[in-house]
Amino acid sequence: MKLKARGILRATGRGTAALLGVGFVTAAYIYLTLPDVRGLRTVNPPTTAFMELRAREARAQGRPATRDWRWVPYARISGNLKRAVIVTEDGAFWQHEGIDYEQLRESMETNWERGEFARGASTITQQLAKNLYLSPSKNPIRKIKELLITRRLEVELTKQRILELYLNAIEWGDGVWGAEAAARRYFRKPAADLSPFESALLAAAIANPHILDPAHPSPRLRRRQQMIMRRMGAVTPPPVIIEPPTVTPEERPAGPPDMPPAEAPLVLPGTPVPAPTGKPTGRGGPGQ
Repeated sequence: MKLKARGILRATGRGTAALLGVGFVTAAYIYLTLPDVRGLRTVNPPTTAFMELRAREARAQGRPATRDWRWVPYARISGNLKRAVIVTEDGAFWQHEGIDYEQLRESMETNWERGEFARGASTITQQLAKNLYLSPSKNPIRKIKELLITRRLEVELTKQRILELYLNAIEWGDGVWGAEAAARRYFRKPAADLSPFESALLAAAIANPHILDPAHPSPRLRRRQQMIMRRMGAVTPPPVIIEPPTVTPEERPAGPPDMPPAEAPLVLPGTPVPAPTGKPTGRGGPGQ
């Protein structure tokens, strides 16, 4: 009897050691294969994981892969759109460090009660990590990578740069990528000139850009738009002052000939603006 018990204990110990070994190797692999995000401080990405995914899907379906993508700097994106996207996707963007733990807790409670994945809690930084480097999969390993990349983005980049990357990289319809392409496709104007009404409509479509079409708004999309417009006037995050990233003309894709000259960013509560004369402030403001 004692021999049998010892055998069970030895087998259990070997099994535990094997599991720990597999866990260590998996963790090491995940960490070593994470992308180096430091280049994003000054260089715009030439493509994203989601763009490549959509291209593969199009080829598999035997149709051409279209990509309407026009990169614009932060100052040439309407302050209305910045505010609309923040109140829709990540109201605590200026306060957290990549992960909104309060929203994460509420999301877990909701999903547990419903017995399904009914609510997400991804911040703008998490969504950027997923769009740039990962996939829409709900695989646990993918989620771990997303969290680790999110922390790297928050450490290496300013909040302004993160928001600039996000607004230029996200999907806004079939083959439509980023704020400039979306503004021109749906409203025949540059992203710098979007009104609060148009900005709320675009922000409302982010949840499912292949179904929620700003060109032909459904009643559901209109309801979301009205909700966002009501919330836009209520958000008052603390002011943030940071230096804009340096992007050389060679690194910035040229816009269409009719693109207007750069305008100064709107000074809204929580909107990053150029630092005053003197020593640059770097990452400033609460939560950064």
